Amino acid sequence: MILFLSVLSAYAQDKNIINLRTEASRALKTAAIDTAKRWKINGTYNVNVNQGALSNWAAGGDNWSLAVSSNLSLNGSYRKGVNAWDHNIDLAFGMVNTTTSGSRKSSDRIDYLTKYGYEVSKKWYISALGNFRSQFTKGWNHINDSTRILTSDFMAPGYILLSMGIDFKPNPNFSIFLSPFTQRWTVVRNDSLAKIGAFGVPPGKQKNTEPGAYASINWNKKFNDNLTYKTRLDLFSNYKHDPWNIDIYCTNILTAKVSKYISMTITCDVIYDNDTKSVNKDGTEGPPKTQIKETMGIGFLYKF
Repeated sequence: MILFLSVLSAYAQDKNIINLRTEASRALKTAAIDTAKRWKINGTYNVNVNQGALSNWAAGGDNWSLAVSSNLSLNGSYRKGVNAWDHNIDLAFGMVNTTTSGSRKSSDRIDYLTKYGYEVSKKWYISALGNFRSQFTKGWNHINDSTRILTSDFMAPGYILLSMGIDFKPNPNFSIFLSPFTQRWTVVRNDSLAKIGAFGVPPGKQKNTEPGAYASINWNKKFNDNLTYKTRLDLFSNYKHDPWNIDIYCTNILTAKVSKYISMTITCDVIYDNDTKSVNKDGTEGPPKTQIKETMGIGFLYKF
């Protein structure tokens, strides 16, 4: 009898353990599904290729040219109660090759932004923001066919920004972030550029710390199934040096879908940094100027 009761008790305990494991497994699966539903991830990847060739062309021009550019844009957002976490990654790279000029870079960008917000009232968040910007490879200013001057490199410059402020988000596609408490680091890891004090970093140094005020405006608009627009405007004021000279960084991407996998993409970047000097035609240093870069192409498009 005692043996029977012992076996029965052990069986009951085993059954309870199995039930607990089953319930725990269901709870984990439910939590995983719930977490997945709270994430919204989307993005686009496109590659544009343009090729041209001339033979005995009276109007003149390069006998052969090839341009290739690619853009990757990813967006991720997480929402749970009063918590909001947004991520944005923009990568771009392009090359142009012609018979007279050889190979030259047409676009080069690494840009990652992450922002966490805690909702304090409807549409208003207390937020922390981080941003990293740089490029993949070296950039050159071509004085003539045989002379070029190094102007940039990976992490030369590199911009790292950390900020605390308020975020106004009236809808998922638009936000305005404002912060009087921002720290920005300008990094120049290339020795030759650091030696001449490029990008506002003191000569011989590889890093410059800048406290300041920061604002970031983001807007994503889907006009219809075939036309989308994405823009971002960043403004930064350095408290320590010429605070009224506002640094501007603005990106714009317009995508028009021609067919399922073919699209036309137009990008326009506008940058003004009072610490970034221009290069004159003779290779000498010039004053800061507004930088504008525009690209347009038709090619392969894949949407996430």
